[in-house]
Amino acid sequence: MSRLPRVGRPLRRLVLSPALALLLGLGLLAGCGADAATEGGCRFCHRGLEHVSASHPGCTECHGGDPQAWDKRRAHRGMFGGKNPAAPEAWEQTCGRCHPYQLARVRSNLMTTNTGMIRNIQLTWEGEDGRLYAARGEQAYGPQGEPQELAPVSELDNLSGELYRKFCSLCHVGQESNQVWSGSHGGGCAACHFPYNDNATYQGGDATVRGKWPYSADHRLQPLPGNDVCFRCHNRSGRIALSYQGLNDGNNSLVPTRGGQPGPRMIGGARNATSIAPDIHHEKGLECIDCHTSRDLMGDGYAYQNMYLQTEITCEDCHGSATEAPRSEPIQRENDEATRESRLYPRAMQQGEQMLLTAKGRKYSNVFVEGDKAWVQGKRSGRLHESKVITGTPEHTIVGHERLECYSCHSRSVAQCYGCHTRYDLGQMGMDFIKGRETPGRFSETEDYRMLYPFPLALNQRGRISPVTPGCQTFVTVADRRGETLKDEYVTSFKGRNQLRFAPFFGHNTGPRAIGCSQCHADPAFLGFGQHVVEGASIEGTLLCEKSEEKPLDGFLTMDYGRVRAFSAITRENSRPLNGAEVKRVLAVNQCLVCHDDPKDAIYQKKLDYRRLDACLERAGAAAP
Repeated sequence: MSRLPRVGRPLRRLVLSPALALLLGLGLLAGCGADAATEGGCRFCHRGLEHVSASHPGCTECHGGDPQAWDKRRAHRGMFGGKNPAAPEAWEQTCGRCHPYQLARVRSNLMTTNTGMIRNIQLTWEGEDGRLYAARGEQAYGPQGEPQELAPVSELDNLSGELYRKFCSLCHVGQESNQVWSGSHGGGCAACHFPYNDNATYQGGDATVRGKWPYSADHRLQPLPGNDVCFRCHNRSGRIALSYQGLNDGNNSLVPTRGGQPGPRMIGGARNATSIAPDIHHEKGLECIDCHTSRDLMGDGYAYQNMYLQTEITCEDCHGSATEAPRSEPIQRENDEATRESRLYPRAMQQGEQMLLTAKGRKYSNVFVEGDKAWVQGKRSGRLHESKVITGTPEHTIVGHERLECYSCHSRSVAQCYGCHTRYDLGQMGMDFIKGRETPGRFSETEDYRMLYPFPLALNQRGRISPVTPGCQTFVTVADRRGETLKDEYVTSFKGRNQLRFAPFFGHNTGPRAIGCSQCHADPAFLGFGQHVVEGASIEGTLLCEKSEEKPLDGFLTMDYGRVRAFSAITRENSRPLNGAEVKRVLAVNQCLVCHDDPKDAIYQKKLDYRRLDACLERAGAAAP
């Protein structure tokens, strides 16, 4: 893609001493590629500053300011976004001038708007008012192209709005976060493309900034962010960045694990991450961006209300389903999105290559068909990974498993945090990160228990069976300005009932081997009964707390004399726990698994007839001496 030549501004008259001219010349020989004719002032002070990229040759195109001024105050006057020109306050004047297509996508992207997070908080904290909110407010378009107004969350004047602004809002790309060890990031485009290090200090070659906080680790653009960038945000809540890399921060209380120190890795919030088996894709060297498309991460221009609606990838895209092989289409145009995005990959995709399609029917830019095999190219590494296609294999065509998500069987673990106790104290001041000031009301939080395995299953928003994890399973305490308790360990109302909640979830910790058939069919914990004891035709939960004595924290079903009852909700549209008939069908398979424990067994290729079991037992009895 050719570029028009830049037209420099005329230089003011400036007389330099020989010594000053020599220093200036030396500064311009290294670091950022500023134009010596127009930006000598920038380079004189910021000698050694890293070159952003070959396509970003100057300073003021992005930063603004006066490049010909030799006084710091005058030189920095009129800069875009202060030290971060990629911040939302300035990105229309900076990144958006050259990248309007990308900016339009990012503006309505869930990681910018946080509409899904805010909406779920509203639903589970009794804050729903019929409006859709975003971190900053936005005029956007819904998935069907309909105009959509996203109100600024600063206008959400209830407890759910307070919780988001004071407790959750730093986890979106529109807001800089700079006080969390290993979890800080810049605002706007810089959140991903100019990553921070663990303590958010600059460690590059510019002596005027080196060691200062908060700054990106250096001044180089990262067009293809690595896993460390994703880790900055996705180490909380569902812990998907932790579990993908094989880390767990649960229930260890900073107990020393190496040399008398916590470890093997300290992460934000004074948490101690220890090792578990990583996701198989991580083991094989695949990074987050190798599976997730740019549309997953930056958006596609539409404003979605939940992450599962924006995410366009599924396991079946690369591995096929039980009955259908992966879909593919050739690149037909030289300006196809797959060719444009892959220009920065070690192997750029070319016109005519057969590319696999996402669940939304769009081409991947790094997954292709070659030699009758599906291949995934590492976008940063260039390594090729063969994608095993499972279509038609007997263990994947078991009758009765049609509704199972792949990761229901292949998840190694799912992060689960039970008994979240949140206190909101109006007698203390708390920082409202959206409004940028402290206001009355401070949140604090404790938890009861965290675990990884086993994990419960339920129907998700697609009508398929998937793992679920506690979603805002919160006991709320509210104290007024005098310290008097207004609400004490209150379970908020959801769908008209005071009930705990779970959310459909993909834990990002899959393995090549599936959970054993007898494990899933014989352990009621997988069906939503939690830790339990079985007494006759009843299943009683055992993970109880004084605030929920009759309803276990880690389950959402009870069985009393064969009658199955749901007492917790699944928080997505069309989602629900398994019903009594489904539970009984699952448990009934145990009669067959005693002898037929191989999922490839031919009896599982058709509907099970339990009357045949009676016939088998009768024959065995007749044959007995």
